[in-house]
Amino acid sequence: MTKQKTDCCDLCGQQKKLQVHGNRQVCSTCKAIISHVKNHPDEIKKVWCELYDEPILPRSQHHPLQDEGELPDVLDGKRYRTVDREDNKWYLSISEVDGNPVEVFASTAFDRDNELQSRISNLTTITRLISLMLRHIFLGERLTLEKCLKQIKRSSRQRDDLPDMLYGVLSRYSRQEATPSSDDHQSA
Repeated sequence: MTKQKTDCCDLCGQQKKLQVHGNRQVCSTCKAIISHVKNHPDEIKKVWCELYDEPILPRSQHHPLQDEGELPDVLDGKRYRTVDREDNKWYLSISEVDGNPVEVFASTAFDRDNELQSRISNLTTITRLISLMLRHIFLGERLTLEKCLKQIKRSSRQRDDLPDMLYGVLSRYSRQEATPSSDDHQSA
């Protein structure tokens, strides 16, 4: 049952004859749009992405990992070649699950160049942490300090490089052992 009255539409703000739709008072044009959005969500998502180049909403359906922290052995991916301002060639590899990025790798032909070692360890840290965030966003993997620390530690190439120093400082915030609660000490 729809009631009609003239007022401002809750969605478009136009003063028109309104109909009650759910908990809103909307004009006939906005009611048709609401109906279309409800009945054709995939079409609306496509149009939104064309206009804004981003998802309309965070994914409501996560693709949880079978064993948290473990990706399948084989992933689809793309490799991009880029050149930095010093004319060094870099290769960025993006691994995907269902077309969404879940891992980022970066490498260069100059891996053995000592000058680049520090930059490479920093880059490895960045790509490992970005990969962790992408898995959180697209796969619903739980993001924890311990996982961040593990990725930072793995990216260190030598003692006292930036990742090693970050690991040393941030690991102080890691929960080493759970402290017993007062409930654990109470007798029955």
